[in-house]
Amino acid sequence: MPDTPPLIAPLPRKLIAWVATAIAAATAGVVVWLWLADPSQARLDALRTGLSIGLGGGGLFALYLAWRRQHSTEIALVQKQQDQELQRETALATQHDAEARRVTDLYTKAVEQLGSDKAPVRLGGLYALERLAQDHVEQRQTIVNVLCAYLRMPYTVPGDPPEDEEKLAGHRGLLQEREVRLTAQRILRNHLVPGDDPDTPLPTFWRDIDLDLTNATLISFGLAGCRIRTARFSDATFIGTTRFDDAMIAGTAHLSRATFTGIARFSGAGFGGTTWFNDASFAGAARFNGVGFAGPAWFGGARFAGPAWFDEARVTATVSFAVTRFATIARFDGATFTGIAWFGEVGFAGAALFNGVRFRGDVDFGKAYFAEHAEFDRVALPRARRVDSSTPSPWTDFGGARFEHGVPSELESYVSGA
Repeated sequence: MPDTPPLIAPLPRKLIAWVATAIAAATAGVVVWLWLADPSQARLDALRTGLSIGLGGGGLFALYLAWRRQHSTEIALVQKQQDQELQRETALATQHDAEARRVTDLYTKAVEQLGSDKAPVRLGGLYALERLAQDHVEQRQTIVNVLCAYLRMPYTVPGDPPEDEEKLAGHRGLLQEREVRLTAQRILRNHLVPGDDPDTPLPTFWRDIDLDLTNATLISFGLAGCRIRTARFSDATFIGTTRFDDAMIAGTAHLSRATFTGIARFSGAGFGGTTWFNDASFAGAARFNGVGFAGPAWFGGARFAGPAWFDEARVTATVSFAVTRFATIARFDGATFTGIAWFGEVGFAGAALFNGVRFRGDVDFGKAYFAEHAEFDRVALPRARRVDSSTPSPWTDFGGARFEHGVPSELESYVSGA
């Protein structure tokens, strides 16, 4: 609050009367003196002059009194405005404190509901947290953290119903818990989709959210079309089909040692930071068609039991498939690798298709193994064959690579012994 100008103390009535009397006496004295000093016709002018002086002095004093009164009124008005502003600020602070207490109470109650042994109560807690996050932007990341923490809790996927009646109740409990977990997953997905117009996202979109689902068990998990800041799925288990189609993860994405039991769909997804798929396991088909990696992408040690498609993939930084194993077809047709591409000691048990692939940086297929036919039609490789560490970049290395069905003609000049 600005400092209020000091109030002017009102003049005593005796002082005002004394000043008025003094002005009147002075005026009378001047008039008498002028009258007696000049007995001619000019006495009338002298009288007029004396009265003018008296009236002027009285007017000046009256103006001074009016200024004091106006100044005091303005100061009082400023003080009143400041008092009203202070009252408004106090009311807003009180309202904010009340709202903060209300939010805390709602949050605490909802979290307590998640700990209930009754599935409907847990569902109610999830929906209460969702409403709270939708209404309070500052609470969204905290509530997302709670949902992720819930999904990270250990969970066993139920199998077929047991014949033992004593175990049937436990089976029903697992089924109910599955519905609760699916609801938590849907809440996350529904609020991470911005909609069709990125410039005008949906009102339900939660911006700049980080996900931490490390070691979580996720069922038919889907983030297709979602926008996420960072994501952690290390050691997570994805049950059933997993959908990341057209998802965008702006920062780092951790999927190290993740297990995908069904189809894994990443077609059209975009990764803005460093991405880890090292030692991940794909039991079903893995679709990375049109995926974009703006940062380094690490697939070293990954296992692809089903077909893997990386057609039209775009990698602008280093990518590593070192020691990766492809059990069936691996297709990279039309992909672009701008940075270093490491395929050292990779194992292709099925067909390996690199038709139309463009390699702009160093290319390493050293000791790679091609058990079936390999296609490199229209491939663009650096012309220099790597001899040793002194070879200038960009270079191509197929040293020690083995082709069970013959070396493709496009690679003959690179393969050892050619």
